[in-house]
Amino acid sequence: MTVGHWSIAFAPLLPWSLIAGAAVLAALLIALCLWRRARGTSWRVLAFLVLLGALANPSAVKEERRMIDDVAVLAIDESSSEQVAPRPDQIAAAAPEIERRMRAIPGLEVRVVRVKPARSEADNGTELIGAVKNAVADLPPSRLAGVVLLSDGEVHDLPADTKALGIAAPLHLLLTGRENEGDRRLTVPKLPSYGLVGQKVEFTIRVDDLPQGPPSGRVRVDISRDGETLDPVFVPTGQDTNIAVELEHAGETLFELKAEAGPQELTLANNSAFITVNGVRDRLRVLLVSGEPHPGERTWRNLLKSDPGVDLVHFTILRPPEKQDGTPINELSLIAFPIRELFEVKLDEFDLVIFDRYQRRGVLPRSYLENIAHFVENGGALLDAAGSSYAGAYSLYDSPLGRIFPAAPTGEVLEQGFKPMISDIGRRHPVTAGLPGGDSNPPTWGRWFRQVAATTQQGAAVMTGIQGDPLLVLSRVGKGRVAQLLSDEIWLWSRGFEGGGPQAELLRRVAHWLMKEPELEEEDLKATIVDGHLTVTRRSLQEQPPSVSVTLPSGAQIDLPIEDKKDGRAVGQMNVEENGLYRISDGTRQAFAAMGALNSKEMSDLRALPDLLKPFTEATGGGIFRLDEQGDNVPQVRSVEPDRTAAGSGWLGLRRNGDYIVTGGTELPLLPVWLLLLLGLGTALAAWRREGR
Repeated sequence: MTVGHWSIAFAPLLPWSLIAGAAVLAALLIALCLWRRARGTSWRVLAFLVLLGALANPSAVKEERRMIDDVAVLAIDESSSEQVAPRPDQIAAAAPEIERRMRAIPGLEVRVVRVKPARSEADNGTELIGAVKNAVADLPPSRLAGVVLLSDGEVHDLPADTKALGIAAPLHLLLTGRENEGDRRLTVPKLPSYGLVGQKVEFTIRVDDLPQGPPSGRVRVDISRDGETLDPVFVPTGQDTNIAVELEHAGETLFELKAEAGPQELTLANNSAFITVNGVRDRLRVLLVSGEPHPGERTWRNLLKSDPGVDLVHFTILRPPEKQDGTPINELSLIAFPIRELFEVKLDEFDLVIFDRYQRRGVLPRSYLENIAHFVENGGALLDAAGSSYAGAYSLYDSPLGRIFPAAPTGEVLEQGFKPMISDIGRRHPVTAGLPGGDSNPPTWGRWFRQVAATTQQGAAVMTGIQGDPLLVLSRVGKGRVAQLLSDEIWLWSRGFEGGGPQAELLRRVAHWLMKEPELEEEDLKATIVDGHLTVTRRSLQEQPPSVSVTLPSGAQIDLPIEDKKDGRAVGQMNVEENGLYRISDGTRQAFAAMGALNSKEMSDLRALPDLLKPFTEATGGGIFRLDEQGDNVPQVRSVEPDRTAAGSGWLGLRRNGDYIVTGGTELPLLPVWLLLLLGLGTALAAWRREGR
């Protein structure tokens, strides 16, 4: 809309200081005339006024103004806390009605902002004020008519001081929810980021019944670890309680805590919490027994000693019992071989036992070999790097260890140059999949020259050698694991023969697989959520299913297709929106992934309260209006002048700023030259005539 506006403008012919001096001089002369009672004084006054007016050069200016619409913001809170009944219904009813009433005001532009739940791990809560500022970032403050927040009052980006709000217009709140709401919540004030495998990790939990009152007794809290239900704990309300749970494996362990329903509940969503703890091993304790000195012995020792996370106990049998050459007993060994202490008393203190070219020669009695078999069956790990003796009369296969070894010797030792090959199943096994140099045919690594011929009795032959015979076999036995390397020439790779090979990476993977590291599990299901994207990875040596089942935090189930990557992995992805715990299942295994921050601001207090926003609405002249159960009592909307009250009983006001843009103008002199001459001569003649009488 364009309107005309008249004003007076001055274009002085002389600087204002000289005009002011002339005015003072004229005033003195008039005062002198009055004191002397001179005739014609009034005409002299008129003459001086005409002169001063001519020097000021006034003109009438007419501006053509185009009025600019004011802008009001309607910010609708659709965060997680607004999903509590009856708030969605209140928003659904009130939002279109308040928007309609705002748009009914002439000359007012309405900008609607909807704040959705956060889809990242950053715990910033409901950033409603930031969304409003972004919506008006392109406007000068003079155009903002007001802000209407449709929210439960849980706004988490408010400044500490009302003066720092940055909104120079009335701020109003339409408050959703019910009065006098109560809720139970579970929080974890203190938790560790990591813990030692095999030891208990301690964290602090707290159960509160809001509004805070006297303790209401002990509350049952159910605990699950990677989907496994543990014994519940009973904690008092209103105070911190420490609980301890054991970590069973390395890598991430997901704990879920769930408190029973309280006397008043807005939602059960904040009755549970999920905790991710990274399990690390203190030190890997390894017992290495070398049956005889040989070139590859130092390869094992150097590899294990180079890792600061490994405690190595290494014994080499330099002299078998049957060897008799007359050497005095006191010169046979510097340190006695403590076989009883190692293989009976302290065997369970080791994580991994390695036999390197060991053969039965009476050093270890049969009962101790039986102890090692039980050690593996109860969860221990054994690695056998077999030499030629594995095919002979003194083979460990003909001992109690034979029942746990996955490869049975045929009695033949094959001696010819060959390159170790990754088998078809090995290309799917995480120990050998993607091993550097193994993807080409033939592999780029160097040759070996000796292999014990054997047949696979159990487990998986992930590498093969001469004539396709098994070379590296991995097997699960009871609760433990066994790996057999049917050659003693891996040391050729470490010496760089024919370019060497990835012996360090291969042995590292084998050792970590024996230690049950989650990243090397051949049958596994994992899930992660990053930036609102759920990624499910299923690893298997067998053919992959077409999909997995995903259970959302709300309880809904969907089938997620997964694509076989031909390397033992099948991967599926989907976008997720709900905060909480996602459960993924392939029918046999389960995986868990959590979205949202632990102890999130959004869930810390779900009650609809005006307390946070009240100081800011009062400071800006706005008001707070609580909606009824149906959201029908939307206040009237009025346009008010900037200096008037902006809120009252049943109505809220939006400021009328009257901002404009000048599109054109016309200037007319108030004292044209002919009029100045006429007035000047007329007053001068009148004064002269009056004085002459």
